Amino acid sequence: MKIRRIPAAIGVSLALMAFGSAPTLAADQETLKLGVMVTLSGPGAAWGLAMKNGAELAADAVNADGGLEVDGKKYKVELVAYDDKYQANEAVTVTNRLVHEDKVNFIIGPLGSAPAVAVLPITEKNNVMTVMMAFTPKALGPDKPHAFRVCITTTEISQPQIDWVVQTKGLKKVGGLFPNDESGQIIAEDLKAAYGQAGADLVAVELFERDRVDFVPLLTRMFAKGIDGIELDGNSPSTAGLIVKQARELGFTGTIVRTGGPATADIVNVAGKDATEGMLVHTPLNPGLESTKAYMDKYQAKYQSAMNGFSPSFYDGTNMLFEAMKRAGTVTDTDKISREMENLTNFEGALGTLNWTGQEDYGINRQLAVPFYVAEVVDGTEVIRATCSTEKCE
Repeated sequence: MKIRRIPAAIGVSLALMAFGSAPTLAADQETLKLGVMVTLSGPGAAWGLAMKNGAELAADAVNADGGLEVDGKKYKVELVAYDDKYQANEAVTVTNRLVHEDKVNFIIGPLGSAPAVAVLPITEKNNVMTVMMAFTPKALGPDKPHAFRVCITTTEISQPQIDWVVQTKGLKKVGGLFPNDESGQIIAEDLKAAYGQAGADLVAVELFERDRVDFVPLLTRMFAKGIDGIELDGNSPSTAGLIVKQARELGFTGTIVRTGGPATADIVNVAGKDATEGMLVHTPLNPGLESTKAYMDKYQAKYQSAMNGFSPSFYDGTNMLFEAMKRAGTVTDTDKISREMENLTNFEGALGTLNWTGQEDYGINRQLAVPFYVAEVVDGTEVIRATCSTEKCE
């Protein structure tokens, strides 16, 4: 894989390692560029690396097989990756660079909702496909036919999980701390409605800037309202870890819940095993599933580090993109590729059997439907307690 770097004026550079195990590719072989625009520095870096590494492992596989074969030609897949720093203005700069200078037709990302809202007008105008995380409902719609989301969001997962958690733990009053941006505001609204429907109340909502590290004043105000639970959804892994650590240091003994966003390993790393014991967390991963376990082993072998739970979504999403190109018989006609992507059904991925949904909520089938789970943190690791669909957890 060719190494690309961002000039200092653009952002943090990312060197992508070449495929040491891939066979020698023909000198005249064509190259297929995939842009990767994710957060690689700051609080959201764990998620951004998960997205980048998932796409990289998918590219590894096709390159090791001699390239991606489309309409009788084989293409070497090259990732061109930049850091958007979880900032809308930086995401716009990076998107313009990818589209107009690097000439990509496909972007893995963005991660955040604010970056997505900022860049989708650019990608759609230029017929560039995006495979994103962004939880905002504004990321999908009939006016965005090239945008696909491969992570289920709070909209899909909150009600069945919160129903189960409230019933299991008997929660009555919950407090939540959320980033004061598009992602955090949308998630806070969704969760308030979900807790209310489940028979509990999100009685305290504290919004803060993403670079904040001292949560004691916010937690103190929430505790004064007699909360018996804390909701962490929407927070980056490192931020969530700080909240857990500081809440326990202040003496909070109630239930801590993370309704969305896999981040358990990172939270435990920041807060410690004692502080995280008994947390109830959303996870898209079931290590008992053979395909998921195989991906986790592959990830560990290459990166020698714990895998964030978002990574398999982007491995699967990138592979679905490759399959859509094959079926469309083109690597340039993104209208045709988008239609073939939407028509993929029962796709076997690392996360299991995958299909597209979203017509009812977003007016277009661009939301990936995957199984998900509620896990309890026991001695620093996740133990699955419930298997969920968008209807219920049991």
